[in-house]
Amino acid sequence: MSTELHKNLLFDLDQTLLDFHASERKALEIVVTKNGLKYTDEVYDHFKAYNKALWLELEKGTISRTELFTMRFTDLFSFCEGDSTGLDPLEVNADFIRTMSINGVPMPGALEFVRALKEAIPDARIYIASNGATINAKGRMVSTGLDKLIAHLFISEDMGVNKPEAEFFDICLEEIGEPKETCIMIGDSLSSDMLGAKNAGIASVWFMPIGDVEAAVSEYDIDYCASTYDELLEVLKTWAAERALK
Repeated sequence: MSTELHKNLLFDLDQTLLDFHASERKALEIVVTKNGLKYTDEVYDHFKAYNKALWLELEKGTISRTELFTMRFTDLFSFCEGDSTGLDPLEVNADFIRTMSINGVPMPGALEFVRALKEAIPDARIYIASNGATINAKGRMVSTGLDKLIAHLFISEDMGVNKPEAEFFDICLEEIGEPKETCIMIGDSLSSDMLGAKNAGIASVWFMPIGDVEAAVSEYDIDYCASTYDELLEVLKTWAAERALK
């Protein structure tokens, strides 16, 4: 039996391979309108900002998923024009997630990149490691065809723990069944992806870095940065080649 190890690539899903905001905007408009409230660009911008803040609180462990789902729509009802009397925030949230799940949108060039990556690194195994709702992630992956290109989906709702907790990555590593030196995390978020990789002691690539890159690289012990899929492909080819020499 072969003991050859793989190159295990753990990708964040949203804003790394799938355009979460495009799906989010479309689903929110459908759900808000269906429930008799007025949808505007300002409604989406408000929801997006508050939702992001809530997910950061979830990552820090200060709120639960149920609290997040309740709070984001309770807040939205108070912001939207229209009568929200009788609307259940958790029921609306569930409808929102279902609607998002059938409206997946790839980041431009993402699927072509994944196919090129599989060809460039034949011994690669591609995983998704994502915080979020299972039905939302799985549905959007199926609707875009991304599900056919990956080995396994690690999703926080199923796992009961979120990135950046080391336990999240412990579960991933147990399923992968290979040393952490064979793994690399790729994502856009410092607070979940890069901090998670640091907590787990695995290599990392910060994709599409913004802000003070040098300071962030130092704080989060980031190994690589890439701003485009072409750059990311070269970074991962370099990382894979270095692993082959060890």
